Amino acid sequence: MNDAIPVKKAVITGPTGAVGVALINELISNDIEVTAVCRRGSKRMDAIPRDSKVRIVECNLDELWSLPEMLGVKDGEGDYDAFYHFAWDGTYGETRQDTALQTKNIEYTIDAVHAANKLGCKVFIGAGSQSEYGHVDGVLHPDTPCNPDNGYGIAKLAASRMSRIECEKLGIRQEWCRIVSLYGPYDGEYTMVMSNIIKMCNGENPKCTKGEQVWDYIYSKDAARAFRLVAERGTHGAIYLLGTGQTKLLKDYIYAIRDAVEEITGIHTEPEIGAIPYYPNQAMHLEADISNLTKDVDFMPKHSFDTGIRETIGWYINHR
Repeated sequence: MNDAIPVKKAVITGPTGAVGVALINELISNDIEVTAVCRRGSKRMDAIPRDSKVRIVECNLDELWSLPEMLGVKDGEGDYDAFYHFAWDGTYGETRQDTALQTKNIEYTIDAVHAANKLGCKVFIGAGSQSEYGHVDGVLHPDTPCNPDNGYGIAKLAASRMSRIECEKLGIRQEWCRIVSLYGPYDGEYTMVMSNIIKMCNGENPKCTKGEQVWDYIYSKDAARAFRLVAERGTHGAIYLLGTGQTKLLKDYIYAIRDAVEEITGIHTEPEIGAIPYYPNQAMHLEADISNLTKDVDFMPKHSFDTGIRETIGWYINHR
């Protein structure tokens, strides 16, 4: 199951977020056809790139088991190569602790595996999270023991391991990519990066914590390239951390956003560092070891934070 796979046709669930949109652009630029699976009536459907290689299908998470039928594919007769499962209910706020909701996500992930099998996919790639580790004081490695402390992280970890078991039964290669911290166009407005961009572009001095957290932010375009390479050349059962392998203090990211906003818009703001306390159980270290990602698929990030943040600010200004 570790042979290289020439990907010509892929499915993506949850395609309207920062990584989903970036991945669609990455795939179509490499002449790969994409079926983008959206929630019915999604307000973010307009984010999906319009291209002759992109097909949009409306399908809720609890309908994933019927996706092959929706696509007109009979069991085992599909000609798809890769299945990316990004869709997930309850990704932020109090919904992360909604155990009933999070448990459903595990079931939906297994439904996605079976849909991938019926579509003829040879590889299944899941989007994991640093939340699977819980609190770790130091660098996160693929084999760092996991001790998640919220329902979201627990469900992601269970989905990772159960989907691997199910893929092995079906002869499908499986990889799980844990996103440490990501930013880019189409990111949610509640994230640290996007919320600060919005406030600063509107002339507001954002209130921040002391910003002593040591974090590793990857640009969505780099993450998308990693996802493509993992589908093509990844190792079955591997855990890959999506990051740059380089870190900054969170306050330094905030100052970089401030400087870029001022350079692009002429608006000067001053972040109020230390104005608000850390969240309860604040994660102070989000540092990624990407060595197996580099070794297995020859991935290295191409975008610096300064480059990525300017592109993201430009996107926000053009879309607000």
